[in-house]
Amino acid sequence: MKNKVINLFDKSKTTPNKGVKYSELFEQFLTPFAKEFTEFEFYEDIIEFTISAWNFGNMSTIIPKQAFKEIILNAENDDTDFKLLNKMIDYKVANFKEYTNFIVDYEVQEKNKQQVLTLITQEQDHYMDEMMHGLNHETTQDDFEENYINRSAVILKPLQPFLDWCTNLYPDVINELDYTNTYLISEEIKDKEAWLKKKYDKLFKLELEAWHTNKKDWPQRRNYKMFKEWFRVDVSAMIYDIVKEPIFK
Repeated sequence: MKNKVINLFDKSKTTPNKGVKYSELFEQFLTPFAKEFTEFEFYEDIIEFTISAWNFGNMSTIIPKQAFKEIILNAENDDTDFKLLNKMIDYKVANFKEYTNFIVDYEVQEKNKQQVLTLITQEQDHYMDEMMHGLNHETTQDDFEENYINRSAVILKPLQPFLDWCTNLYPDVINELDYTNTYLISEEIKDKEAWLKKKYDKLFKLELEAWHTNKKDWPQRRNYKMFKEWFRVDVSAMIYDIVKEPIFK
């Protein structure tokens, strides 16, 4: 789901949900389709797919039909279940049209042995303003004169447990495992450790998927302690780009 309409790292201009609980609406929205997620192995994958459908549903009501058609075609070319996505978009418009906030982040916590979902939303005007600003901004050479990038970074280096897991699956790749991956996050995040405790599993899954896409072979009971045992984590608060060509995202 590379083209999902969600930014899990940048919480600028987000607002707490007042009045209506979007987590309850989200459950109501998801329930009729629960049996159709047969190909999804993890709860988080279902959540992210449903967030995409919700946000696409919102978008379909406020932008021209042709423009929306071009956007949704990106999902068709992805590995998304396009038929299910369209069904959920239509259901969102038909049954939840008055709830116009976009979902920009989520958190799953375990309470009393149950998974509790919390959503963070952004008001429609703010979400669309930011999206259109990104689309309409014309880059010039001046944009690349300044070396500072408004991001922080989390840098992960695999440790021995990860190496053991990977070489058990692929005995011939041991010489390819000496690497680090860097993940850019919002510079507005003050407490990086608290953020990491909430988001570690997303990073964990990205690292696992880079080597092996069959999720049945992943460690199933992942937690923050395991994450710190499997990866050395470095955090960089200041990012500089010393190349003046555009960065492609």
